[in-house]
Amino acid sequence: MDVRTSLATQSYAQARSAAAPKPGAAEAGFARLAGSFAETLAQGEQTARAAMTGGADPHALVQALASSQLAVETVATVRDKVVEAYQEILRMPI
Repeated sequence: MDVRTSLATQSYAQARSAAAPKPGAAEAGFARLAGSFAETLAQGEQTARAAMTGGADPHALVQALASSQLAVETVATVRDKVVEAYQEILRMPI
């Protein structure tokens, strides 16, 4: 066996293990994102309830509604991109 070939295969194996994704990293990131989204919506609902009973000022209500709207639009945009990517994968020839 050629020494250069052996060195190349060792380097490839090291680079491959270094570039391998960490198990559970994507799931943890998605869980954190989903938790943040749910928390934002819950805070918006809580502020809206407080505003209806006179416990919050209108400015806080407007801020909460804007934050909730931004969160929902962001999730919808991400969902659309995921669906688009999935459809693109389905169109790929085998």
